[in-house]
Amino acid sequence: MVGGGIIGICVATLLAEAGRRVTIFDRTGICEETSSGNAAAFAFSDVLPLAHKGMIRQLPKWLADPLGPLSIPPAYLPKLLPWLIRFWRAGNSRHYETSLAAQAGMMKLAEAEWMGLLDRSGTRPMLREDGSLELYESEAEFRASLLGWAARERFDIGFRHVEGEEMAALQPGLAPRFVKGTFVPSWKTVADPKLLGKAVWAYAERLGARLEHARIDRVEAGADGAAVMLADGTTRKAKQLVIAAGAWSHLLARNLGDRIPLETERGYNTTLPVSAFDVKRQLIFSGHGFVITPLETGVRVGGAVELGGIERPPNYARSKAMLEKAKRFLPGLDPSGGIEWMGFRPSLPDSLPVIGRARTPNVFYAFGHGHLGLTQAVATGRLIRDLVLGQTPPLDLKPFRPQRF
Repeated sequence: MVGGGIIGICVATLLAEAGRRVTIFDRTGICEETSSGNAAAFAFSDVLPLAHKGMIRQLPKWLADPLGPLSIPPAYLPKLLPWLIRFWRAGNSRHYETSLAAQAGMMKLAEAEWMGLLDRSGTRPMLREDGSLELYESEAEFRASLLGWAARERFDIGFRHVEGEEMAALQPGLAPRFVKGTFVPSWKTVADPKLLGKAVWAYAERLGARLEHARIDRVEAGADGAAVMLADGTTRKAKQLVIAAGAWSHLLARNLGDRIPLETERGYNTTLPVSAFDVKRQLIFSGHGFVITPLETGVRVGGAVELGGIERPPNYARSKAMLEKAKRFLPGLDPSGGIEWMGFRPSLPDSLPVIGRARTPNVFYAFGHGHLGLTQAVATGRLIRDLVLGQTPPLDLKPFRPQRF
């Protein structure tokens, strides 16, 4: 396997449970890059594709603010344009409904598979079941959200709209600017995503999975198996290969003749000390594109999207802007002592990951989950495991197939 993030960890774990000998290759180690600093949510109710009419209407407003919920560095726009065109097309009604149904099915599987793995690996104590609270600053913003909640209701996702004392009880200390909220009881978070990933990997190691620290420069495959070429010039061979290298996956897929339009949603956050504020549950500020999450290790303020590729240096003015807003939204928040971070979310135009076989035999893809990698990691592991073992997956994989583009 190529990739030691949460997707690779979970694929490897389920294959190891099935008795397969699994080796992960990763340049930095287990859960040390994008999977180390995400928002820690099991967002099983987050079924809406990013490319929907409401978001597309917001794009001009968001893009006008260089530190807003979505930004595109001007110099990167020409390279990004083909992806943006695909994203725009994915927002039409037919594509949207297809992606919505596929995502909803994936989320049901994701919840069932995660709960099972948490029990088998002994990591369930790391789960928080506090729900989430999405907040609105105006009646207009609240009304604009109702179409999305109606779509979730079609898939039996529970929620309730709150205001006044009920909203204040769910999160004391909110600024009075918020007029309504939506509480999702089934929303879950974890104590710390990096610690969870490493704990699951420890379970996989007990089953025989192993890690090799190495950068993979190239992959090849044929009828008799697959090979990975390491940066040190050596080669490793295997019967089968899974590529789960996040934002770098499409570069390896090109070696095999698959051109997949993967882009990078660069996400930013600041993790404050635990004492910064008593956050009761994950708070979601959709109008501003960020969340606040209570962790065992701190209070994490972050999110937003910067479509800027994998080469540009971080722009930490974005994390500072979110922290300033968080202070306005929670007046008692202590913004000092934070650690800034930036990670690369691998994103596809239709908001669905690539899960399936490559054009060449014996290679499988598992990448492109956007901001839902942690949420969908074990479901992806289940689907890839079934493909590798020649079993029938529990979902129709047509919407996720690598060749759909």
